[in-house]
Amino acid sequence: MYYSLNHNAPKSTFEHAVRKGLAPDKGLYFPEKISPLNPDFFNQIDDLSAAEIAFEAISQFIGNEIPTTELKRIIQETLNFDFPVVAIEESISTLELFHGPTMAFKDVGARFMARCLGYFNAQNNKEITVLVATSGDTGGAVANGFLGVKGVNVVILYPSGKVSQVQEKQLTTLGQNITALEVDGTFDDCQDMVKKAFLDDELTAQIDLTSANSINVARWLPQMFYFMLAYKQLKSLKKSIVFSVPSGNFGNICAGMVAQQLGFPFEHFIASNNANDVVTRYLATEQYSPKRSIQTISNAMDVGNPSNFVRIQALYNNDFDRLKSNLSGYRFSDENTAQAIDSIYKTSGYIADPHGAVGYLGCKAYLKHNPNTHTVFLETAHPTKFLDVVQPIIPKPIALPPQIQQVMSRPKQAIFIENYNAFKTHLLHS
Repeated sequence: MYYSLNHNAPKSTFEHAVRKGLAPDKGLYFPEKISPLNPDFFNQIDDLSAAEIAFEAISQFIGNEIPTTELKRIIQETLNFDFPVVAIEESISTLELFHGPTMAFKDVGARFMARCLGYFNAQNNKEITVLVATSGDTGGAVANGFLGVKGVNVVILYPSGKVSQVQEKQLTTLGQNITALEVDGTFDDCQDMVKKAFLDDELTAQIDLTSANSINVARWLPQMFYFMLAYKQLKSLKKSIVFSVPSGNFGNICAGMVAQQLGFPFEHFIASNNANDVVTRYLATEQYSPKRSIQTISNAMDVGNPSNFVRIQALYNNDFDRLKSNLSGYRFSDENTAQAIDSIYKTSGYIADPHGAVGYLGCKAYLKHNPNTHTVFLETAHPTKFLDVVQPIIPKPIALPPQIQQVMSRPKQAIFIENYNAFKTHLLHS
């Protein structure tokens, strides 16, 4: 069962939490308990497939609401691409999360949620509208994951001029049950519109709404899978494993912490921030002060008020000292990020995207004081999704992979909106 982190709503089943996104009191849903996995699981992990590891991890959060055979099918279809760990330099590796259909880490959560919702809708003729705000990669992953799913309409809000060309193409060119709304504003404006829609009684009386942002438990929880798959690849090093996570809305790092609570022996987490550093400032001051997002070259992290941080606080029972013992935060500028892309390439030949580069910088900063650990930064998207940033730094042409090539020639289809009223009008009359 799931409860609301605003503590003023009834407990919820997994299906209800997936369908509604937010609780009636507008709080995020959170599992009642997280039970550590059996020690035998970790002893046998070398012999388990990715799908078997994921099934053992996610089962307790779904219970009997999805039959075992169906859940295994959902997981198999979600994890049908690789998650390799690549050595960069001594004590630093990267976990590549861009081998899915939209070449971003969000493919995992989007595909898992779409298939769960597809299962729940199989015997249901009532339509549901999935709302998603995107700072870049979420939109494309959700659009691809939900394309053609029965009874589901997807509406994606993205900030005009603040996503890369590839990202925009991925979320505006699919058609069918996918609609893209180009918003005159920032990601935070998009996210605020989605949250306001859930609070709008007139709207929710006429349309069944849910969210495909990481506020939705079915989008958020499966992100723990790839931390586990990285552990399987790295455990033979016999060194403490520390993850450096390029952090925007904080669902990714929170999912890694859930894996840790399941028993995965992760030593520590690093929240690697760009100029949008609300959590880094919180860890330094114990004052949580959201601010308007700042546009950077690592745009998917341009979040001024990360929704999932309240879940991280819940994991630690709002104990600041416990949280700080497991989480470090660092802030890096665009100049630092560009220099890191250049440095990584010159020393290893590896081409990092701007978000991975921020994660790499977090590794470097942490290793200065913790040299006996092995750090892993998450390479959250393929560098060709940010060619305008990466190509001027890399001296050789970067080839577009097939997943990117196929969307670039498609015509953009987006509706420009300026404010919430325009958004609401679109939902009511489309």
